[in-house]
Amino acid sequence: MAEAHQAVGFQFTVSPDGIDLHLSREVLKHIYLSGVTSWRKRAIRFKNGVLTGVYPASPSSWLFVVIAMLSTLYVRVDPSLGMVDRLKTFLPGSDYMSEQTRTVVSAILFASALWLSLIHLLRYTLKALLSYHGWIFESHGKMTKSTKLWLCLVKMFSGRRPLLYSFQASLPRLPVPSLDDTIRRYLESVHPLLDKEEYKQMESLANDFKKNQAPRLQKFLVLKSWWASNYVSDWWEEYIYLRGRSPIMVNSNFYSMDLLYVTPTHRQAARAGNIVHAMLQYRRKLERGEHAPLRALGIVPMCSYQMERMFNTTRIPGIETDFVQHLSDRKHLVVYHKGRFFKVWLYTGGRHLLPSELETQFQRILNDTTEPQPGELRLAALTAGYRVPWARARLKHFRQGVNKASLDAIESSAFFLTLDDEAHGYDPETVGSLDAYAKSLLHGKCYDRWFDKSFSLIAFKNGKLGVNAEHSWADAPIVGHMWEYVLATDCFHLGYTEEGHCKGDVNKGLPPPARLQWDILPECQQVIENSYAVAKEIADDVDFHGCVFDEFGKGLIKKCRTSPDAFVQLALQLAQYRDKGKFCLTYEASMTRMFQGGRTETVRSCTSESTAFVRAMEDKNETSTRRLKLFRTAADKHQNMYRLAMTGSGIDRHLFCLYIMSKYLGVDSPFLKQVLSEPWRLSTSQTPQQQLNLVDINKFPKYVSAGGGFGPVADDGYGVSYIIIGENLITFHISSKLSSPETDSNRFGQNIRQAMLDIRALFDQNNKKEK
Repeated sequence: MAEAHQAVGFQFTVSPDGIDLHLSREVLKHIYLSGVTSWRKRAIRFKNGVLTGVYPASPSSWLFVVIAMLSTLYVRVDPSLGMVDRLKTFLPGSDYMSEQTRTVVSAILFASALWLSLIHLLRYTLKALLSYHGWIFESHGKMTKSTKLWLCLVKMFSGRRPLLYSFQASLPRLPVPSLDDTIRRYLESVHPLLDKEEYKQMESLANDFKKNQAPRLQKFLVLKSWWASNYVSDWWEEYIYLRGRSPIMVNSNFYSMDLLYVTPTHRQAARAGNIVHAMLQYRRKLERGEHAPLRALGIVPMCSYQMERMFNTTRIPGIETDFVQHLSDRKHLVVYHKGRFFKVWLYTGGRHLLPSELETQFQRILNDTTEPQPGELRLAALTAGYRVPWARARLKHFRQGVNKASLDAIESSAFFLTLDDEAHGYDPETVGSLDAYAKSLLHGKCYDRWFDKSFSLIAFKNGKLGVNAEHSWADAPIVGHMWEYVLATDCFHLGYTEEGHCKGDVNKGLPPPARLQWDILPECQQVIENSYAVAKEIADDVDFHGCVFDEFGKGLIKKCRTSPDAFVQLALQLAQYRDKGKFCLTYEASMTRMFQGGRTETVRSCTSESTAFVRAMEDKNETSTRRLKLFRTAADKHQNMYRLAMTGSGIDRHLFCLYIMSKYLGVDSPFLKQVLSEPWRLSTSQTPQQQLNLVDINKFPKYVSAGGGFGPVADDGYGVSYIIIGENLITFHISSKLSSPETDSNRFGQNIRQAMLDIRALFDQNNKKEK
């Protein structure tokens, strides 16, 4: 109860002499400082909101326009063409104002209206400029004069020192592709996967759809695109993520890893203290909109809306559909350690806890020897199992009393922290170390991560870290942006003492973390155990292999004058064919963040060109010259498809939205049913790196992240995430299911490695011939 006594701001006793009042100056001081901090935060948000609201203009430009307008009054020039005089007649209270006052007020009103009109003109001009995407289709290093002029205009209209959300109102809307283009590209994408009879049947379904049902669905979809800021994103979030009733652990959530080669300290509490403090710094800048917006070529802005829900966010289970709950300005964190949940306040005296103070709090939790309450140990397994049992249990057992209060504490926390009792990380000398590390981040013990939180931070006992992120609220690059900032801040700004502790004085006066209390009935405990059994079966079936490929990287690939992403994707196609002896429908995630509310689009990487290249590689009679020619053709094709996806001309999101529209309108389409039921047996994604450029990886080559990954998408397929790091390193995260006799993640990893080396050999042989 010590923390309860410290929280009392005043006490009083009643005596025969009257009431004796005792004030606690320390507590009142903390209350005062908290109030000051709160008002300062509101003032900064208001200021930044105004700056964002008038961007690309500035508040000072309003003053300039007003002064210029007032100056014309003295030279007897009327640029308003009589509007100022007309405004004077409509001013309220004109009987109480002099002629000169009315003229000045009317001039100010006209100048303000003119200023607002100019802002809208600038925004629509910038939006029109950003709607041009011809630059992305030009060859690397070969920019036309028209594109150079366009870039200059974009730079000129983009203003100076933009905040995170400054460009949101200027981003174009995602266009709806034409039916002809989408269906043509779809048929082209499935052509190498079907035999003649199957392709003929699919072509017939597609043409029938295009002729009969599609025109009506397309009209309504275009109407939605005019009304909504993005015609895809709301349906994508709802139907792909929130309406899914299957477990989100492994099937939806993804993970990000710590630095690959460096562990700044092996003290678990210290590392967690620095990282949590860095996250609070990031959140403060995020809430104020002070992060610089991400821009392609350093000029073309990307949409930032996904970042709004990074913190203080939880996916809430429902019977038919979940929903995402986002709160503002949460001041506490919930920590899980050895089956116990603790609530840790993140502020004291109106400021963030310092890293050393956080280390003290986390060490107190590590030193705590109390036992879990009945049902508490595996409580988080509810978030790892099926959604409906969790939703029903939440409604029945967590609606009142201590259960509701404790669950509210978790769901309203800034994020979730697990102080793990295991040690993980990459050790080149230990076979399978990266595999075990990834599996721990992906699913852990199935009950020691709160999978519904926007993200859970995992701190291992040896000082290594990782993140498990829920997928509905945002995509991996958003989490990656935060993770880059946090790791760089931890290593290069906060640092540690020689003993490995956080820097700064230790504040022993902080109230200790508070245990969350639970009253979990046997009936609820059975639901928890059932969810745990489901989750454990899923986790035990995950076959993971981490591949650190350091034979070569982006540096050599660029010397071959080809795209690193296309190089890797073609290596994956070659590895897939060698692994299974056949091709399959392949998914590569691309982003559409050059548009308002943009998230992702699919690049169908298995093409007629890529299959021709793979067959040539497996044909012993083919020459290296022809193989290289086919490789370049396939790489160019892949790059073009990737660019089409980025610029709103992809295939799958359009077909997905047409399918949803058909359900709303009660239209039955065999074609759309067939398209949406096709399994992605090879699902791939590239993890972006150096989004912030806070660390010079050429100067500090060991300070690189291993990237992240996700679970297998198909029962008999592979999930492959890769990150191209610096000039000489690529890491692959490969997942599949042990229950499938067709897959083996380690085998697939070896096939990828060999495919990469074989493609490089083509260029080596070509270079020798040229010499």
